[in-house]
Amino acid sequence: MTLSLRGVRVAHGGHEVLHGIDLTVARDELLVVLGPSGAGKSTLLRAVAGLTPVSDGRVSIADRDVTGLRPGRRNVAMVFQSYALFPHLSAAENIAFGLIVRDVPKAEAAERARRAATTVGCGHLLDRRPGQLSGGERQRVALARALVREPDVFLLDEPLSNLDAELRVEMRAELKALHARVGGAMLHVTHDQVEALVLGDRIAVLRDGRVEQIGTPDEIWSTPATTFVARFVGSPPMNLLPADGPLPGLGPAGTLIGIRPGAVGLGSEGGTAAHVERVEVVGEDAHVYLRLGEHTAIARVPSARRPAAGAETSVTVSAADVHVFDAATGKRA
Repeated sequence: MTLSLRGVRVAHGGHEVLHGIDLTVARDELLVVLGPSGAGKSTLLRAVAGLTPVSDGRVSIADRDVTGLRPGRRNVAMVFQSYALFPHLSAAENIAFGLIVRDVPKAEAAERARRAATTVGCGHLLDRRPGQLSGGERQRVALARALVREPDVFLLDEPLSNLDAELRVEMRAELKALHARVGGAMLHVTHDQVEALVLGDRIAVLRDGRVEQIGTPDEIWSTPATTFVARFVGSPPMNLLPADGPLPGLGPAGTLIGIRPGAVGLGSEGGTAAHVERVEVVGEDAHVYLRLGEHTAIARVPSARRPAAGAETSVTVSAADVHVFDAATGKRA
């Protein structure tokens, strides 16, 4: 493995931020760490980079124990959310900066910077300064600066979050294509579930400094290990109802049943009575908010077949679409 974390703990002022993190990133793998704000994503990244000291555990890069090494000796490259470009330097100088300070000859550094810029699609911007670049162009320069160092591990800290929605989709595709071309181990942190599902070879879902689940995007979506993963990955989120609630017979007593909104059928005969509280139209889809006795649920249906707010309808769910979780622990049953 190119990157390995074993029992990594990080504490600040007596408060433990990371609780014994175990994960690996293989050569040429893109692992996405996904979680809400405050989950410890950036702290984990900084611990790998050596910017935040590890309280306990071990960080290994390219089969070297780097736990006690300074950042400059770890051979990692980091792409920050804020890009962190020098405003007084040109794009070419920003890209080559890390090589120059490591005494790489200027001609070689310039050529490597040119090649890296060409790879990420900003070769025509080398003479411009950051203030003359758009957000997407600055992001490409930041990626080229990381690429030019030929690191063992690329660390990406929410690199797309400052972009507008359209550009974020474009850069997501470009980042995926870039990784396919250049390879290398990448550890990418984000709070955006779509970004994680699209980009990741695997995803590690982080909550309160602990790993809830590691798996492929298909595994995270199809077999969530906990109710947290089930609710966090999916929009609208998965419905969670007691097995002895309004839809009985779909799970053992004492469990919670999880149902994706797209698996909730409306209007069929013999279903459970439900009241439509409100409807949100989202393009071709409609999110229908339902009251089932004392409980609520969301259905996702084609917009053209949506019921009206205030209407009475019925709910049906196939047992094949049900996820079952232990009600006490929240773990998959």
